[in-house]
Amino acid sequence: MTTYLSPNFSLEELTTSQTASRRGLDNTPPSEVLEHLKNTALRMEAVRDLLGHPVLVSSGYRSPAVNAAVGGVANSAHCQGWAVDFICPAFGDPFAICQAVAASLIEFDQCIQEGTWVHISFAPSMRRQCLTKVGDGYQPGIAA
Repeated sequence: MTTYLSPNFSLEELTTSQTASRRGLDNTPPSEVLEHLKNTALRMEAVRDLLGHPVLVSSGYRSPAVNAAVGGVANSAHCQGWAVDFICPAFGDPFAICQAVAASLIEFDQCIQEGTWVHISFAPSMRRQCLTKVGDGYQPGIAA
């Protein structure tokens, strides 16, 4: 049975992890994180509407064990249910997606052009921080 957090995003979609499955790690969000995931799913509806096509989620919530296994930073917004990594091939590449999000009125904390995917977070600070991954670091702004 699928549990929808919003019209187009399910709990299963926002908690599925290939790393967790391969390594037998639990990726069940605690109740307070589940509330964050509901908020994130609703905000992702605005992203989906902006892009005009379904998005493909590669990572949403990460338990601390899953986050460590994928090499995520300890304070990752993924661990609190605020972040989603995704692509939307029907719209365009991650650069085009980030440009569209940055130019929109969508509220977000971070929008990062990660190369082959987009990272967006909706942490409460809502800084509208736009970054591009370059090597092992990040530079301000959205760049190809």
